[in-house]
Amino acid sequence: MADAQMKQRGYIWAIAAGLNAALAAISAKFFSSLVIKYGLVVICNVVMWACYVNSLRALSSLQATVTNFAANFLSSGLAGLFLFQESLSFRWFAGALSITIGVLILSKSSVDKKVSSD
Repeated sequence: MADAQMKQRGYIWAIAAGLNAALAAISAKFFSSLVIKYGLVVICNVVMWACYVNSLRALSSLQATVTNFAANFLSSGLAGLFLFQESLSFRWFAGALSITIGVLILSKSSVDKKVSSD
């Protein structure tokens, strides 16, 4: 039970990392002041890396990276759609669906932990 909770927290950390990466890109578009723009980008990236490192403590590097990428991709695309009125093609939605299915498959897969015999 504790292992499942730890894995669930790992996915939450990976999603938070992806959202912070997207927030860094969004903040770069929203503000005209260079100090505010770069300050927010740096802060968002520092938080993103902290979340990503925490996700690596609970997940395999593959699961953490793919989940982080998917959250970043989906949130960046949807932010472009809703905040900046960018158009998203059918291909984008098909790709987003494929990525989401891939992340779900990876999340259900079991990754064997190496046990070292020292």
